[in-house]
Amino acid sequence: MEEKSTLMQTIDSINSFIWGPPLLILLVGTGIYLTLRLSFLQFSTLPYALKLAFSRTQDKKSEGDISHFQSLMTALAATVGTGNIAGVATAVVIGGPGAVFWMWLSALFGMATKYAEAILAVKYREKGENGEMAGGPMYYLEKGLGQKWLGIAFAAFAAIAAFGIGNTVQSNSVADVIESNWGINPWVTGGLLALFTGIVILGGIRSIGRAVAFIVPVMALFYVIAGLILIISNISLVPSAVSLIFSDAFTGQAVAGGALGVVIQYGVARGVFSNEAGLGSAPIAAAAARTDYPGRQALVSMTQVFIDTIIICSITGIALVMGNLYIGDLKGAALTSATFEFFLGPIGSIIVALGMIFFAYSTILGWSYYGEKCIGYLFKSPSAIFIYRIAYVLAVVLGAGASLNLVWGLADIMNGLMAIPNLIGLLGLSGVVVAETHRFKKQMRAEKATNSPYHSE
Repeated sequence: MEEKSTLMQTIDSINSFIWGPPLLILLVGTGIYLTLRLSFLQFSTLPYALKLAFSRTQDKKSEGDISHFQSLMTALAATVGTGNIAGVATAVVIGGPGAVFWMWLSALFGMATKYAEAILAVKYREKGENGEMAGGPMYYLEKGLGQKWLGIAFAAFAAIAAFGIGNTVQSNSVADVIESNWGINPWVTGGLLALFTGIVILGGIRSIGRAVAFIVPVMALFYVIAGLILIISNISLVPSAVSLIFSDAFTGQAVAGGALGVVIQYGVARGVFSNEAGLGSAPIAAAAARTDYPGRQALVSMTQVFIDTIIICSITGIALVMGNLYIGDLKGAALTSATFEFFLGPIGSIIVALGMIFFAYSTILGWSYYGEKCIGYLFKSPSAIFIYRIAYVLAVVLGAGASLNLVWGLADIMNGLMAIPNLIGLLGLSGVVVAETHRFKKQMRAEKATNSPYHSE
């Protein structure tokens, strides 16, 4: 027991070091740098990007495996998860209401990071022996930056992280929610969840794309509508809640000792955990998209951060500050559940429970694809991918009934280690990102002149 405690203390220490101020500054700093080099592109092109992502007219002629919309939904599937419910609550409890502001700020710059990741993923992608596209940080680190060892490092970290943050901790969250609400044994939940996961992921990216294209919009709309009902029906509390978020962001008064650094650190960290901008996971999905220009898919990918953090996390954060229950002993998903129940009655906790279940399940699906592509890059073998898929499904069962403090710690470490080679690649290839952006902007002007269906009027 003492040995386990020592091990956990060691992991926590490593985790705190990796996710300390240097990495958070590098993550946000990269976003700011790219924003400046791209002339604040994420703000000027957001309406067009959203129209492109959700348009009924999707590119069916260009190379790729899935549509812009399905690629976005795959990325959202992996990011819209427990972080949107439990992660935001953790940020508010430890960092105070002001942490929500720093989540917003990191997301606004993170949109530029996500754009750059996707543009490089599409530019340096390649077609595998099975006919499917393969791309992501490992490919642009090797082919663009000329540093294969960094590509190998990223793929190894991401493949391990897929079993943690993308799998076992998610199935554990689902099992816990179902047991606490409906009394079903975690192992039963794990078995059913593994069955549904296996049915989808054994079909590859096209199967995953079809599944998440249905699940993600439904679950996101369900949670957003419920959250908006909560906020609008208590609209008189909103001005003071938003005012507190902004004032506490620069004072840290809600944190013991007025530690402003804690407010910033937890806001930025939880924002990154939620939208994964800079970690290098989402560009793996972007590389599979059917698109004629890297810049077009990059704009679609950029909207993922906006939807995940600016919309979904904001609803959770504002509701938590309105409810004022974060001052008590509640934390994580239990705090969000109690807040929704406080405002909406018993149906509120059910809404959060269902949100947790579908958010976590979609994350399992999205990360299965990320891990698979990393395994494919490392081993270049169809049999290795098949073994990975089987192991991934089995891990869903194990995660449902296991104690996951150790897994959580290791997963956080792997996530942080993923970000380092990816950020090196983004900074080293920023000139390529700018050049591809100029090339695509020229194409956009041509589309406007000829009234192409791709152009947003």
